[in-house]
Amino acid sequence: PRPILDMSYSRHFLDFQGSSIPSSMKKLVVTKLSPNFREAVTLRQDSPVPLPGDGDLLVRNRFVGINASDINYSAGRYDPSVKPPFDIGFEGIGDVVALGLSASADFTVGQAVAYVKAGSFAEYTVVPAKQAVPLPSVKPEFLTLMVSGATAYISLKELGELSEGKKVLVTAAAGGTGQFAVQLAKKAKCHVIGTCSSDEKGGFLKSIGCDHTINYKTENVESVLRKDYPEGVDVVYESVGGKMFDLALNSLATKGRLIIIGFITGYQNPTGLQPVKAELLPAKLLKKSASIRGFFLNHYLSEYKTALKHLLKMYESGDLVCEVDFGDMSPEGKFTGLESVFRAVDYMYMGKNTGKIVVELPHSVNSKL
Repeated sequence: PRPILDMSYSRHFLDFQGSSIPSSMKKLVVTKLSPNFREAVTLRQDSPVPLPGDGDLLVRNRFVGINASDINYSAGRYDPSVKPPFDIGFEGIGDVVALGLSASADFTVGQAVAYVKAGSFAEYTVVPAKQAVPLPSVKPEFLTLMVSGATAYISLKELGELSEGKKVLVTAAAGGTGQFAVQLAKKAKCHVIGTCSSDEKGGFLKSIGCDHTINYKTENVESVLRKDYPEGVDVVYESVGGKMFDLALNSLATKGRLIIIGFITGYQNPTGLQPVKAELLPAKLLKKSASIRGFFLNHYLSEYKTALKHLLKMYESGDLVCEVDFGDMSPEGKFTGLESVFRAVDYMYMGKNTGKIVVELPHSVNSKL
């Protein structure tokens, strides 16, 4: 095998904006396992910029995505064998600034790429070329599709059995993933009901085709569903957990399906779970011939490329709204720079976001021209 790219070689691939790649960078590192993100994660100011190997790209991150599961990762829930310190952040989009020789067969310096890989909360990330997705430009909207869009698309396609006229309930419908579940269910000609926490979010949901919005802060979701959908709903797309899970389960129609993509209300707890009333679960499912399915994107990676291709095409032809929330409405303003990732995670857990939360990483470019 070829040796890892040495710097003398990589000088041919210097930062395409005319400034050389620095030797150190900022990045976020999990230094202690905890569901409290601020306690678990440290901003390192002078980490070495990693070197790409033969089949790798060095990506200068311009936008990084915030996910509810960032807290599960910082709490060490996904792989208990991994001990701190370790890198965090699941997805990024940016420019290729250096690359290995084999990787240069498919990519060039200056190209826009997105990726899903641990370690995106950094100014630079090494990404294997085979995991990078080439993009027409660096737009934050593309980032919304990488985890959130793909999760909604694959889970509904594989587990939803959607067909015309089916009633679909989406919880946290105005969130990063919910926005796609609503739109994809509408494209399947379903009747879509979305829960959200404000009238502004309700307005956004109506604008992307949601038939019926329920503001759970001002309305009783259970009685609204009972009154308006006495027969129940056919599919629930559930990411909240706790009381919302119980309510969704009770609202299923005969042969209804509940798809669990998460349970955000519990992630900040020591166990990662909010209690649910599960003792009656077998009886409830049997009585309705209903089912509950869990969905974790990592188990469906064989479907990923096809899903992403389809979603990118839909966005580019104007068939899909990709709402991005930069935190402009948050108390301290827009999420800019790695230090604002902490605020962005808090903002998500306060339920403030409409669409996908994205943090911008600005780079000062010292032009040599």
